[in-house]
Amino acid sequence: MSRRVVVIGHGMVGARFAEEIRRRDPGGERVRLTVLGAEPRPAYNRVLLSTVLAGGLRPDMVALPAVDDVDLHLGVAATGIDRSARVVHADDGTTHPYDELVLATGCRAWLPPIDGLGTGDAPAPRVSAFRDLDDCARILDGAAPGARIAVVGGGLLGVEAARGLTGRGVAVTLVHPRTHLMERQLDPGAGDVLAGALRGLGVDVRCGVEAKAWDPGTGLDCDDGTRIAADTVVVATGVRANTALAADAGLAVDRGILIDDRLATDDGRVHAIGDCAQHSEAAAGLVQSGWEQAAVLADLLSGADPAARYRGTRPVTRLKATGIDLAAVGELAAGDEQLRVCDPRRGRYGVLSLRADRIVGAVLVGLPDAAATITGFYDSGSPAPDDRLALLLGRALPGEPATAVEPGRMPGTTVVCRCNTVTKNALVTAWRAGATDIDALARRTRATTGCGSCRSTVCGIRDWLERADPGTGPPATEPPAVDPPAVEPPAVEPPQEDAA
Repeated sequence: MSRRVVVIGHGMVGARFAEEIRRRDPGGERVRLTVLGAEPRPAYNRVLLSTVLAGGLRPDMVALPAVDDVDLHLGVAATGIDRSARVVHADDGTTHPYDELVLATGCRAWLPPIDGLGTGDAPAPRVSAFRDLDDCARILDGAAPGARIAVVGGGLLGVEAARGLTGRGVAVTLVHPRTHLMERQLDPGAGDVLAGALRGLGVDVRCGVEAKAWDPGTGLDCDDGTRIAADTVVVATGVRANTALAADAGLAVDRGILIDDRLATDDGRVHAIGDCAQHSEAAAGLVQSGWEQAAVLADLLSGADPAARYRGTRPVTRLKATGIDLAAVGELAAGDEQLRVCDPRRGRYGVLSLRADRIVGAVLVGLPDAAATITGFYDSGSPAPDDRLALLLGRALPGEPATAVEPGRMPGTTVVCRCNTVTKNALVTAWRAGATDIDALARRTRATTGCGSCRSTVCGIRDWLERADPGTGPPATEPPAVDPPAVEPPAVEPPQEDAA
């Protein structure tokens, strides 16, 4: 008898869980899947909202693939969970019995208590959060060339929004109350270099300045006594996990819904994944965390791997802003071996943190080769080479250019797409099975469908395969699929922080 699984939430993670279930149980023989989605539209990739805002993608281009054999209810919100009867109640009057319940309720934008911005989840007129496609539409309505927009919040999304709007010919002022931008990921040196790069691209960056009040007639007043002339305000000051449904059902919640390594709450038949969930080893706000959790839970609930467990996700953040290459991996901790280089005039900055000869953290601005190489060492846990400076400059060996990103020399086990754990070998296999363009490779392997930052690497591998493997059989230059030596790390492009 098949198991009844109900999923509350049809965002990125809820949709991915449904896809993972059907990969393991294509015919629905083991799992009958019902998904409730409060949004009226199908699931889409929220990570790419900043690219939509910048004009690089149309809204219809960020849709996620539909999943067959799923009882999908769009525009239907869950209103309550009866755990004793194992039933979910919805706002359209329907009820949905379950054997296992999955909460993928995500998070919502947070409006700070600033006069005039609005309250709760309701922004005031000419104020918009930056959370979903509707927000993008509202922002773009006021983003005509020559418009003046104030962006409140200098975290990842605020920086991306400011850069994207500048590219549309909008006068943008970015206001951030902290002393430097993206303080969750960057140290002060990197934050200062990032601010300089944004100013060079036309963004008026004001750090250490807190917005106090918004009046559409006069502008945005700040605590330093200045007034920013603005036609609209974009608020990117963080998110809050959607935990109300779980809390009302008596489940344990903190910043999120508390879960264990089996993704279970304190009720073993109720699970939580993605941004609404709180796991001790999960970095908040990363798409990779949610998708890894979806895969583990699909293993468990489909019976494909009853021993599957979620052990956490190694944090890697990539900024998506045209003209700025920024990556942050792990964490910079006091007491670790650290090396820094700073070239603010050219928009370059790097700090590398090591412990017992292993990379535990790095922040890299304007150093794309170093970002790919260092992320490879971080992922693999391989010992770093002795020449730390060469590594920080993007060279695994002193005096030699970085070669790890060249497809012909890339080991087969290299993880190309971190979001979906897609290796070079998987791309080669998909190519030989007929997936000979980027869209086909994405459908077959999911590479490029997360944050999108690996797209250039996938394109490079595709072009290399087209030259080296025009027919069947192995490419003449492909190396054996073996683990790389300590001095040659796998090359990957690190993913961006989730916008979901």
